[in-house]
Amino acid sequence: ADGEAAADEGDAEVDVVLEAAGDKKIQVIKEVRTLTSLGLKDAKDLVEAAPKVLLEKVAKETAEQAKEKLEAVGATVSFK
Repeated sequence: ADGEAAADEGDAEVDVVLEAAGDKKIQVIKEVRTLTSLGLKDAKDLVEAAPKVLLEKVAKETAEQAKEKLEAVGATVSFK
C-alpha cells in the first residue's frame, strides 16, 4: 500500500519553471527569495538565467500558489 501511495504522490509533484521575469524584475527576485531559501545574489542569478527551474518536485497545490504569486508581479511561469 505504501508503494501505491508514493506513486500517487509522485504524479501530483511538478517542477515550477520561471520562464521570464517580465518588466518588474526586482519584484520577481523578491518573490523568488520568498518562495525559496536563496540569498539575493542567487535569486538574482536565477531570475536572470530564466528559463530556469525554480522549485523541484513540489505538490501541485504549492506549485499553483507559487505561480499565482510570481504572475502577480509580472513573471511568466510554467510547470514540468
